[in-house]
Amino acid sequence: MKKKWVQGLMLGCALATSALTTQPKAKSHSNGDDWVGTWASSPLLADAKSAPPAPGFVDSTLRQIIRTSIGGKQIRIRFSNVFGTTPLAITSAHAALSAGNSAIRPDTDKALAFDGQSSAVIPPGALMYSDPIAFDLPPLSDLAVTIHLDAAPDGITVHPASRSTSYLQAGNSPSAADLPIAVHTDHWYFLNGVDVLAKKSAAAVVTLGDSITDGAKSTTNGNARWPDDLARRLHANRRTAGVGVLNEGIGGNRLVHDGAGPNALARLDRDVLAQSSVRWLIVLEGINDLGTRATAPSHNEQPATAKDLIAAYQQIILRAHAHNIRVYGATITPCERCDAEAQADRQTINNWIRTSHEFDAVIDFDMATRDPQNPSRFSAAADSGDHLHPGDVGYKMMGDQIDLKLFE
Repeated sequence: MKKKWVQGLMLGCALATSALTTQPKAKSHSNGDDWVGTWASSPLLADAKSAPPAPGFVDSTLRQIIRTSIGGKQIRIRFSNVFGTTPLAITSAHAALSAGNSAIRPDTDKALAFDGQSSAVIPPGALMYSDPIAFDLPPLSDLAVTIHLDAAPDGITVHPASRSTSYLQAGNSPSAADLPIAVHTDHWYFLNGVDVLAKKSAAAVVTLGDSITDGAKSTTNGNARWPDDLARRLHANRRTAGVGVLNEGIGGNRLVHDGAGPNALARLDRDVLAQSSVRWLIVLEGINDLGTRATAPSHNEQPATAKDLIAAYQQIILRAHAHNIRVYGATITPCERCDAEAQADRQTINNWIRTSHEFDAVIDFDMATRDPQNPSRFSAAADSGDHLHPGDVGYKMMGDQIDLKLFE
């Protein structure tokens, strides 16, 4: 590529706030290992649809299941109160390998500590890492993170579309082998990231996107999003087995206007640059900017143009390059529901992604999923049926489209 890279400043951190604007370079250990992200999610402010079900967060145990990417022998877990306006008090927290549904493997259960204490108080707007613990985490594991809460802060931080079942039960039982009477909910609360201590050659890729990256219409508990498929392929390839995948997709997210959560430019610092040992970024955003233009005036917004979206991509590239992160542009996938103007702009944007050489590489999701006879819509195999999101097969087609040599 012709682009000159700007040397970025790497800062180590164990406690960060949402205002953090530099990528933490984790402290190297005596054996040369570094902290690398193995899982992450993008936080939002809970609304009525994503509020916790009864019994709520008053004297309750919350067990959440996540699929990690790379493995390691030590882990640390990050919790977020970024949308809280009062402190978040975690009275106890545990990590264990999942045994399926709400059960854990008791022999793997470990209590978490925070600066040597069994509890933590996270200030409003902040996030906090647990102390590192020895934990044998195999690659592609289902990890159960269980916390006890006495009460909830004002303003609950959530990832609404977890597509993974969480378990909420009254009482204080974070180390229980099972939570048989727990209420089920498909949201992640307060849980924001997991890092592993990995070889210095290991690194992470962030997938920044909207509902198509978040896995809308994929099978709940199936880990069938395209970043999941990418994680499996990376692990199976010896030359890329040390690459963690961090899914920072938000359903309804946009590039230049707030929608579901802050716009991509506004959340770039927190969701990308502040993640541990990020070396690559895949950007798949823009379909919601195009699809919501008709309603923009009613929200006091200027409708986003193709030029606006291209300018936003350029800003993301500039800011990521300043942190030595390679940026890969993903073409916007077909949208049969978009009007003719949006279709034309989608083609304009995709042509720019493919031909401008502004991105360090191109991942052509549009080509991988479109109907060759009608490029404005998904192929029958890729479509979930709503003509906007892929199904499980379509997501696999996207993940399989990515050249693993980009991460060697």
